[in-house]
Amino acid sequence: MNEPVHSARVRPARNGPKAKAPTRTNDPERTMAGILEVATQEFAEKGLAGARIDEIAAATQTSKRMIYYYFGSKEGLYIAVLEEAYRRVRSIEAEQQLEGLPPEQALRRLVAFTFDHHHNNPAYIRLVASENMNRAQFMAQSRIIQGLNVPAIEAIRRLYERGVASGEFRPGLDVVDIHASISALTFFNVSNRHTFGLIFKHDLGAPETLALRRANIVEMIVRYVRA
Repeated sequence: MNEPVHSARVRPARNGPKAKAPTRTNDPERTMAGILEVATQEFAEKGLAGARIDEIAAATQTSKRMIYYYFGSKEGLYIAVLEEAYRRVRSIEAEQQLEGLPPEQALRRLVAFTFDHHHNNPAYIRLVASENMNRAQFMAQSRIIQGLNVPAIEAIRRLYERGVASGEFRPGLDVVDIHASISALTFFNVSNRHTFGLIFKHDLGAPETLALRRANIVEMIVRYVRA
């Protein structure tokens, strides 16, 4: 299993008078990182409309003024959260060392990693689902998200082309379509866990179910591209 990327947990508000929020910091990068961690959970749980900057400020012991100073607005913070979510997954994805593996083994590792990441990071799934409800209008305002995702497609392209050259993979497939298939199969297990489980009385989060579903998804993708 790959090491999970842990989402932040919003700390409960303290009882009694609130501590005075700092007005300056000697470590702005650390402050911004802390704000992003808490904001990730807040936006994932409540969406853009339901999230409250007051809650994020209280949980991070900062102030609304400081958050707006760093991120410009609530929407600016939301966009930064989306960017950080994609940056994290692509960063860990790049550590999988696919280039040094035979094509089929590399593909199996990539699919398994994607499944594990999504399972261990439900906040990421909720953020993506929420932004799809917004028709990606805020993601479209980001200057870096598309660039962050280029390496993911290029990694699949190189892996696929190696597999075609070695005779392991069949030619003529679209690498974006391969990526979409991996994303769709691994996304569903988290995004639809509760509705699917309720309707069919089938717990998608049970360890034995997860292990079987993971193995089946890996096998489906491999059989789809195999020569």
